[in-house]
Amino acid sequence: MDNLKLPFYVRLSLSLLTVVLLFIILRVAAGIIIPLLFAVLMAIMLHPLNRFFETRLRMGRAIAPFLCVTLAVSIMGLFLYFLFTQLAIFLEDIPALQVRFTSTLDTIQLWLSSRLRFTPGQQTQYIGHTMERVMETLGNSAGNLLFYVSGLLLLLVFVFLFTFFLLYYRRMLMRFLLALFGERYGTQVYEVVNETKSMINAYIVGLVVEMVLVGIFSCAILLAMDVRFPFLLGIMIAVFNVIPYVGFYSALVVTMLVTFANNSFDLALQAGAALFIMHLIDSNVLFPRIMGRRVRVNPFITILSVIAGQYLWGVPGMFLSVPVAGTVNLVCEKVGRFRVWSILMGSDE
Repeated sequence: MDNLKLPFYVRLSLSLLTVVLLFIILRVAAGIIIPLLFAVLMAIMLHPLNRFFETRLRMGRAIAPFLCVTLAVSIMGLFLYFLFTQLAIFLEDIPALQVRFTSTLDTIQLWLSSRLRFTPGQQTQYIGHTMERVMETLGNSAGNLLFYVSGLLLLLVFVFLFTFFLLYYRRMLMRFLLALFGERYGTQVYEVVNETKSMINAYIVGLVVEMVLVGIFSCAILLAMDVRFPFLLGIMIAVFNVIPYVGFYSALVVTMLVTFANNSFDLALQAGAALFIMHLIDSNVLFPRIMGRRVRVNPFITILSVIAGQYLWGVPGMFLSVPVAGTVNLVCEKVGRFRVWSILMGSDE
């Protein structure tokens, strides 16, 4: 009975059923899995500091992770405070942006009426219907704003709480993994855990360095070109750049629209061209040297991971997709029966 080999169509059906059930579980349990994964990333990043507090400064097992989490909360709080101050300055100029967009809209209407025989009355009627739908959508979004903000704050609370417990119970979690897989696979478990920690830690550190450099260069370019809100737009570009392949171009479009609304179309094009050149230098020179081979996943699997992450969990899934894909690839490399998948996921090297 142990040597019974199931037919191919049965094995294929079971594999597809497993994939479908896994996606359903990940989608339904997103409220627990998302903060837990963010907490795992943060715990791995804070683990060297926590170990320094425990071994060098002789702090207790509860005090060391508490100080690490407090330090992380303080840094994030300072960053959010700076971001919100820049956003407040941007919101003060909303009336001026409305005037600019209205003037631009009038110019477009005159061009359409002269070229396409699309009368201003017809355009106004069409725009009115469109704006009604947009305002209705914005009204619904504004009504749910409190719900979104409270959900985000609750997510952050759970992330920091989970981070504390992961740092505090890390030895117990390691013993659990060893007991779960047995002594036979103890060496493989140690290798997977240690290499996963090294890979994710190096990835996060490299990502932070990359984010800081992109933010500095973006702010410098926008300041040199005398673009409005250079710090807000530069920070937005740096944060969106974390999302592979699609993040930078989304931030670039927003930057060009804001620049066009505040200055001129020529300046928007110049800013977009300068930022695009910076992105080419970053993606071909800086990024390979900073990130190196930290996550051994090829670009095709990376894009698929980002799409799957967005489908499952939205924007948080896009942030989590790359380290999760790297971890899955690492596990496949170490487990014999799944090693063939590491060929598909890994790079040519």
